[in-house]
Amino acid sequence: MTLRAVVRGVGHYLPDRVVPNAEFEARIETSDEWIRSRTGIERRHFVAEGQTTADIAARAARAALADAGMGVADIDALIVATSTPDFTFPSAATMVQAELGMEQGFAFDVQAVCAGFIFALTNADGLIRSGQAKRVLVIGAETFSRLMDWEDRTTSVLFGDGAGALVLEAVEGKRGILAGDLHSDGRYRDLLYVDGGTSTGKTGVLRMQGKEVFRHAVEKLAATAHAALDKAGLTAEDVDWIVPHQANLRIISATAQRMGVPMDKVVVTVQDHGNTSAASIPLALSVGKQRGQIKEGDVVVTEAIGGGLAWGSVVIRW
Repeated sequence: MTLRAVVRGVGHYLPDRVVPNAEFEARIETSDEWIRSRTGIERRHFVAEGQTTADIAARAARAALADAGMGVADIDALIVATSTPDFTFPSAATMVQAELGMEQGFAFDVQAVCAGFIFALTNADGLIRSGQAKRVLVIGAETFSRLMDWEDRTTSVLFGDGAGALVLEAVEGKRGILAGDLHSDGRYRDLLYVDGGTSTGKTGVLRMQGKEVFRHAVEKLAATAHAALDKAGLTAEDVDWIVPHQANLRIISATAQRMGVPMDKVVVTVQDHGNTSAASIPLALSVGKQRGQIKEGDVVVTEAIGGGLAWGSVVIRW
């Protein structure tokens, strides 16, 4: 039998503050209709003052552990995918580790922007397959509301805050992570980036060339999903659910069409969460399970693209 990383639990956390599209109308030249028609987004959540990425990551982690029927003492490794850590260092993961009271094992961050959770999942899968860890807690958490240029109507309306988490366990059998496919190409850095960091001495704000990102997203997401399915020995006809990065409903729809998968097999949460970057896929997985959409034995394809550009996909038998 093959040792695989099986999903044992899933959970998420959304900040209390809900921000509808109408709230932007008083601030910038936009409208609820404009945002909905171009993105599918209706509302998003923003963290409260003093609420941090590590805080919301820990809340999602506790929800996933409860869903798995496990305690923090059962976890060997903790990975946080984020582009909005609370500090340059230490890692958000070690801060979550401390918040959870996890004194054993190890913790580290993965930074691949919106594709971060995909990269974190494949790292967790490698740790399990190699025997480095038996149970891994994988978290995507973001506070993108703190990176916005509130004068830019093309980007400020897109993003939200939140966190989602999975508990993976080493189990022999046919369930679990079946295959992954990762890519990056630094030539496209200027399409999506934050104009700050140690090189500038300031935090910076998000900058994006939306039309170019859209073009690359549709092309690359469908290709990486097919590549991962090929590695798993499956086809689009075997897919029960696509759980995509929730960036834009038009990207989600176009990618599903290219894959030949109908929209009634796609878990969509972008209308309620906006783009939560590395948190969007685990958030959608958690919501999809709560809705009764994702069930044991289902073939689930997750895919994402983010700044870098970095993109990839993972195929899971739930």
